[in-house]
Amino acid sequence: MDYLGIGVLIIGIAFAIIAIFLVRTLNNLADVLKGVDRTVDELPAQLDTVMNETTDILKNSNTALADVNEKLKALSPLFYIVGDVGESSRKLTSSLVDVTYSLKQNTSEGEEKVGEQGWKGLYGALALSYYLVQKRKALKENMPEQTNGQ
Repeated sequence: MDYLGIGVLIIGIAFAIIAIFLVRTLNNLADVLKGVDRTVDELPAQLDTVMNETTDILKNSNTALADVNEKLKALSPLFYIVGDVGESSRKLTSSLVDVTYSLKQNTSEGEEKVGEQGWKGLYGALALSYYLVQKRKALKENMPEQTNGQ
């Protein structure tokens, strides 16, 4: 055999080795493509399942939202009542503050009178307590009139 025959033989063996590697690679690629094909075939069924579940979730959400709106409508009068009670209690508290302030002013006036005339000790305390008792009686007398008028 001459050198040309040995060269052709080496080239033939190299092509055979390259062909074997290419066949293996192409078989692996074919397996991957078969897997992709199976996945693509299953995809519509999976998408249908996901879409059905999404539709169910949206329906349940709409039902829950409608229920919440209905219950909120039922509770709205309660919120208005609570608001009215809060406003009434604020007005009552405001009037009580006014009454307390006027009593404080009246007491301050009596205290000033005691201080102006130089009354001290027991006589001053008796005068102040008498003034407070009279004021209390006047308030008690006014209270039945207000409750009978209402």
